[in-house]
Amino acid sequence: MRSATGLTVRAFTPAGPVETTFAGAARTAGSAEPPVLLVHGFGSDGRRDWIDTGIATALAGTGRTVLVPDLRGHGGTPAPSTAAEAGVPGHLSDLVAVLDEAGATTFDAVGYSMGARLTWDLPAAAPGRLRRAVLGGLAPAEPFEAVDVAALHRAVADGTEPADPLTSMIAGMVRAQGTRAAGLARCVEGLRDTPFAPRSWAGGAPPVLVVGEQDMMTRGIERVAAATDGARLVTVPGDHHEVLAGAAFRRTVLEALTG
Repeated sequence: MRSATGLTVRAFTPAGPVETTFAGAARTAGSAEPPVLLVHGFGSDGRRDWIDTGIATALAGTGRTVLVPDLRGHGGTPAPSTAAEAGVPGHLSDLVAVLDEAGATTFDAVGYSMGARLTWDLPAAAPGRLRRAVLGGLAPAEPFEAVDVAALHRAVADGTEPADPLTSMIAGMVRAQGTRAAGLARCVEGLRDTPFAPRSWAGGAPPVLVVGEQDMMTRGIERVAAATDGARLVTVPGDHHEVLAGAAFRRTVLEALTG
């Protein structure tokens, strides 16, 4: 089942927790705290990043309602028909619609990788609503900005291998998703056309930035942390793909959102 936004959304409530498939379940959760929005990374989905890792259940166990959407082209959500739909404004509009459907006038958020990049801009799309945020695996610059999009689409369509090593790597990652490959290529194009350029943080409390000790994608995040008044940078074991499943990341999320 999909929410009115068109996104597949699972909501975990404090009573159980009970997994549902629509954001509106948060309206009846009965929690005194606002919900937590969990935003997954590129090529993943809500289940892999947040449910299989135990993070959604752990947060629900603290009395929070947890919203776990699948972004366009990911998980159970249909692929974008154009790159514009998968640009940052489109993703932010979808996330705000999920929050609206859930009746969340305020919320906390945790994003990882692409999800952290989107969460950085979420306060501007939902002014005055985001209280606290944990941003994991955040790259200090746009990872897709140097991708040859035309070559990427050719690689997906007919298997032509891109000459550019970065584009070739992204093509391999995208093609591994099978029938989702074309939609993910549009996501890459949309994100490349709306590159990450971190400006002042507009959320309520300063964000907590979490990076893996061996995560090459986050090199230089110290500059973003230093330029963000009050931000806290936490380093945990693992590389970009290992951090999410680690106990240290889960513990940092719980401490940041329940302290």
